Amino acid sequence: MKFTLSWLKDHLDTTASIDEITYALTDLGLEVEGVENPAAKLADFTLGYVQSAEKHPDADRLNVCQVETDEGVMQIICGAPNARAGITVVVAKPGVYVPGIDTTIGVGKIRGVESFGMMASEREMELSEEHDGIIELPSGKPGDRFIDWLAENDPAKVDPVIEIAITPNRPDALGVRGIARDLAARGLGKLKPRDCDAVEGSFASPISVSIDDDTLDGCPVFYGRLIKGVKNGPSPQWLQDRLRAIGLRPISFLVDVTNFFTFDRNRPLHVFDADKVAGNLRVHRAKGGEEIAALDEKTYTLQEGQMAISDDSGVESIAGIMGGEATGVTEETVNVFVESAYWDPVQIAYAGRALKINSDARYRFERGVDPAFTPEGLEHATRMILDHAGGEASEVVVAGQVPDPSRAYKLDTARVQSLVGMTIPESDQRETLTALGFQLDGDMAQVPSWRPDVQGEADLVEEVARIASLTQLEGKPLPRLTTGVPRPVLSPMQRRVVTARRTAAALGYNECVSYSFIDQASAALFGGGTDATRLENPISSDMSHMRPDLLPGLLQAAARNQARGFADMALFEVGPAFSGGEPGEEQVMVSGLLVGRTGPRDVHGAARAVDVYDVKADAEAVLAAIGAPAKVQIMRGADEWWHPGRHGKICLGPKKVLGVFGEVHPRVLAAMDVKGPAMAFTLYPAEVPLPRKSGATRPALQISDLQAVERDFAFVVDADVEALALVNAAKGADKTLIEDVRVFDEFIGGSLGEGKKSLAITVRLQSSDKTLKDADIEAVGAKVVEKVTKATGGVLRG
Repeated sequence: MKFTLSWLKDHLDTTASIDEITYALTDLGLEVEGVENPAAKLADFTLGYVQSAEKHPDADRLNVCQVETDEGVMQIICGAPNARAGITVVVAKPGVYVPGIDTTIGVGKIRGVESFGMMASEREMELSEEHDGIIELPSGKPGDRFIDWLAENDPAKVDPVIEIAITPNRPDALGVRGIARDLAARGLGKLKPRDCDAVEGSFASPISVSIDDDTLDGCPVFYGRLIKGVKNGPSPQWLQDRLRAIGLRPISFLVDVTNFFTFDRNRPLHVFDADKVAGNLRVHRAKGGEEIAALDEKTYTLQEGQMAISDDSGVESIAGIMGGEATGVTEETVNVFVESAYWDPVQIAYAGRALKINSDARYRFERGVDPAFTPEGLEHATRMILDHAGGEASEVVVAGQVPDPSRAYKLDTARVQSLVGMTIPESDQRETLTALGFQLDGDMAQVPSWRPDVQGEADLVEEVARIASLTQLEGKPLPRLTTGVPRPVLSPMQRRVVTARRTAAALGYNECVSYSFIDQASAALFGGGTDATRLENPISSDMSHMRPDLLPGLLQAAARNQARGFADMALFEVGPAFSGGEPGEEQVMVSGLLVGRTGPRDVHGAARAVDVYDVKADAEAVLAAIGAPAKVQIMRGADEWWHPGRHGKICLGPKKVLGVFGEVHPRVLAAMDVKGPAMAFTLYPAEVPLPRKSGATRPALQISDLQAVERDFAFVVDADVEALALVNAAKGADKTLIEDVRVFDEFIGGSLGEGKKSLAITVRLQSSDKTLKDADIEAVGAKVVEKVTKATGGVLRG
């Protein structure tokens, strides 16, 4: 939105400077995007009086002029044909920058004669394209600033142009009067009355207007009137200057009037050449396929349901967006029909987008204009046309009725403090709302028709705070709820998640943050992909279901990296996975993935492919960091996406699973295009029991001063017996004395026979209160043999 300072002062009686105005506009929420101030580049030019002008001794077209300035008489050489004695000119003294020629004036010699400045033309000062001669001023005295002379005699040449950004919720600021109203409410001046008396019609309009019943929701009201005997032609200079300043090309007076009120009062209008209108006008919905040659010299085909204005011959205007070329006004127009209608913002926006038309009318109607100003806008336009183009106005033609936007909300003056944190006296709040056009009746504030954005009590508070300036807010710390050291903000579960994330990163894993949505095929590989986790409105087909596990996202990331030449990866993610779509059917997980080798290959062969024990160690490190018990059981029986023989569940019992580690099933890797093998772990922080003591202090370190004892056992078992089953059985023989059980040897063949193998284990015994005797050790050994025999069917190897 662009406007000039003088245009603003038509509505605002103010003495504020351009800097004060631009600062206030930005502070009010009407952000200033730029200011074009022509006076800034002309500030150093002054007036001079040519006392004499003589021919240059060595150049026929040059004159040596003696020019009176505020620094005395200066000699200036000039080649302009109108350089002569007795005229007042504009002088650029040495050191002055001339924008039109991009040069800073200096003292120089022209064919042996010194010149101490320059007398400028309009083009050299970028005032116009005129370059036939230097500027001749009818008044002024030497030494006066040229911009002061322009401000008094030709103010349009130094009128600053301000451009502001308009947010969609402030359509009232799309008119200069709305901007002036905000500045007046801030205290930068007084809003001038700009009303006009209604123009009495002297005859009935020969053109009537009707609105189809199915179009009343899109065009509730249409005002129009015919003005006959007008004389169209160039607009007054002041009107042309204002339109040019904001980037519009003056066309003719009748057209310029509609453009003027579009920007002056946010009231788009349209004028028809009444002699080109066949019969009466009708507002209706297009059937689809109608064509119209518009004013932008393009032909548009209307779609079914779009609003149009037609006469008896066909469509003559795209309603609220652009008029038709067939009934457009020209220099020969003598009878004109002026339209002022209200159009539904949503329907105008749909039609404008579909037709790909960007016009000033569409821009305003789709954001919302003041419906109550519809008849007044017609009266203002009528008065301007009669005053400048003559003519005689008909009676007003009305179809439909003005929609009633009236609404009122309670003004609670205390809410400014609670919502914004500012203390504003009640009298100031009421004065602010009154200045903005609200009508106060007790505690009820009637919203003006030009403010569609005010939709509740909180919006009243916002208006009060906006005018008072949010820069007045003072930062204050929140009051402490308790005395002393505040309690931790994070819950135990949140602390575990943070610790798990930091531990995984410390182990060398790179964190991934993937979408919670995955495709149905990937979800099905991990026990999901059912209707319970399907999204009703997915972003894309690749994000149709909630993820049942974190591993699909990590595997997809691994596949993308492998496709780009990165074969060795350590990735992890912390986040929720979903077993259903209802509250509570989600679980926070910590997952890690190892693919490739443990490091780059070297001459010593230190690098090797990652294996199950790598992820087992990492999973145990993360569990230890979040407080899991040191003694756990490793069990089989995890979900089907794990390799059946190369995985383990970390448990505190058959039903208490803290996590799973192992190799991902080759079938899953093939489906997700990952080159394996791939090792992974998934942990469930919520399953880790909370510590019995909630204090931050650690218990005393307990170390036994008694020597540990180790005993080795070798069992002959069936070949299909897992070593894990034997270890778990041995650990359960005496949970008090047995500290650890390890497998150190496996032997197959020889005298064992077919289908048998030998597993050798070391059992470490640690007593805390007495030295173990042979009888104690033998008793534990007997229990170990008994437990292993019962669990695996194995016998001690002889």
